[in-house]
Amino acid sequence: MARTLTLTVDRERCVGAGMCALTAPEVFDQSDEDGGVVLLDAAPPPARHAAAQLAAGLCPAAAITAIDHTTHHTTHHQQQPTSSPEGRIPHE
Repeated sequence: MARTLTLTVDRERCVGAGMCALTAPEVFDQSDEDGGVVLLDAAPPPARHAAAQLAAGLCPAAAITAIDHTTHHTTHHQQQPTSSPEGRIPHE
């Protein structure tokens, strides 16, 4: 069975960082109007899965979700701790 990957984007969450377009330019682009993510291929071929999943993981706004239907694994950015008002990352 061939691997199937489905991508979705949330343009409301997108901050226009461009990591997706840099990492997987065959799958993602940026809008000329607002810099937001443009999904070029919602079901990329297997040769592009790794780059698409990496792009999802790198998205600082967690605006991209990649679902591998073979393994049922979902990839999206893991939010980092937010900084305090003083600009320091809180320690546990």
